[in-house]
Amino acid sequence: MEQILFQTQSTLIVILMTIGVILRRKRLAHVRIMGTTIAWDLILILQIELSRGAIAKAAGAMRNPMILNIHVSFAVLTVLLYGFMIYTGRKIYKGETTDRSLHKKLGITTYTLRILTYITSYFVA
Repeated sequence: MEQILFQTQSTLIVILMTIGVILRRKRLAHVRIMGTTIAWDLILILQIELSRGAIAKAAGAMRNPMILNIHVSFAVLTVLLYGFMIYTGRKIYKGETTDRSLHKKLGITTYTLRILTYITSYFVA
């Protein structure tokens, strides 16, 4: 039952993130949606950790199936990129356009990794 809850949340996060990407030119909506998406995704990770001890499982990389290690790698990279997205996004929001190109490239990478995390989550469930 909890797996269904996690997958449902993950689906909604990906949908919300997609809406945020689509609305990237509507600055305020984009910022609010992406902020909500990132916060919700981090809360989901915390839920998974508290219910399954995901970090302890991930730490056993040598014993884990390869798909689990790939999934964890995608997830960790996504979270790391969230930090860069927030940093560059805040600068752009304040009017510093020098990071716009970097933000776009990081955004494409972050979005792709989040989609890959979502897809691989079905294989490790």
